[in-house]
Amino acid sequence: MVLVNNPGTWSAVYAPLRHADWHGWTPTDLIFPFFLFIVGVAVPLALGRRLDERHAHARIVWRVVRRSTAIFALGLVLHAVSANFDAATIRIPGVLQRIAVCYLVAALLFLWTGWRVQAAIAVGALLGYWALLALVPVPGFGAGDLGKEGNLAAWLDRTVLGAHIWRMGRVYDPEGILSTVPAVVTTLFGALTGRFLRGACPARATVRALAASGAVSLVIGLGWGVYFPINKSLWTSSYVVFTAGVALLVLAACYWLIEIKGWTWWTGPFVVLGVNALAVFFLSTLLAIALARVHVGGAAGPPRAIQTVLFDTLFRPWLGPAAASLAWAVANVLLWLAAMWPLYRKGIRSPI
Repeated sequence: MVLVNNPGTWSAVYAPLRHADWHGWTPTDLIFPFFLFIVGVAVPLALGRRLDERHAHARIVWRVVRRSTAIFALGLVLHAVSANFDAATIRIPGVLQRIAVCYLVAALLFLWTGWRVQAAIAVGALLGYWALLALVPVPGFGAGDLGKEGNLAAWLDRTVLGAHIWRMGRVYDPEGILSTVPAVVTTLFGALTGRFLRGACPARATVRALAASGAVSLVIGLGWGVYFPINKSLWTSSYVVFTAGVALLVLAACYWLIEIKGWTWWTGPFVVLGVNALAVFFLSTLLAIALARVHVGGAAGPPRAIQTVLFDTLFRPWLGPAAASLAWAVANVLLWLAAMWPLYRKGIRSPI
């Protein structure tokens, strides 16, 4: 998302690096569910070890609640800065807020329930969400309207949150209240996968199981999408199943490359950024806000944002518009990779 969220100019961005306008998907629409899925995978790997070591249950719960609260608070800080600390318009939902809620629910369910209960909750939530959006009438729009303004999730966000929703969406929030329910399911699917990975299944059998599950999920998601369109902003049930399928296939490929073939030469940058992923997301967003907000004067015209000056000077003269915009985004990724590398070498990890 550092790459996606920081183009040199939003007027020139390659199509795969944009979100789908509404129904449908692009590669960019896979990033957030992939992150929630891998958060879920990490839950049994991390908390399961603590349970095996007989850590006090209350202590583990406290760690989960504290971490979730901190992530949620960081999301609010980003929105407060973006809104110039205007309490009347600060957006309450958000990416970090959704991560916090999904992690909290998935972790607590892992600690207090078995995999059968978790699977039943996941299936029930997806079917229930589908039923709610298809059958519950929305005032002024009726039932089954999946447009940006007329769907039940958007109406609930406007009713409950008022002005505290995504300003660009105006009538809906892509990380809103109701759509967080199926997002929790994405994390639960990851948790179920993590539980499977903790087992003693041989490596090649693990890859086959991941790949088969991924293929089945992908097909089911695409089929369901005919009746309940794949849509990231609504986080539709078909989107959950489809993206979980793609995530399982990617995980199977990584497992085969790393655990079976031993090809780890390419993983370094992903590890460096991965162990401090939330810190990178938070700090890169703050930097982007600062570069857009701080203006410098020019002899030939009015003051311009620092980002505009740097982009026009260092990138735009040498490349086409879209290529220059992508080059700026890649430079952002390399900047944060360089910043995180010394921390990784010293064993410093993000506390959340």
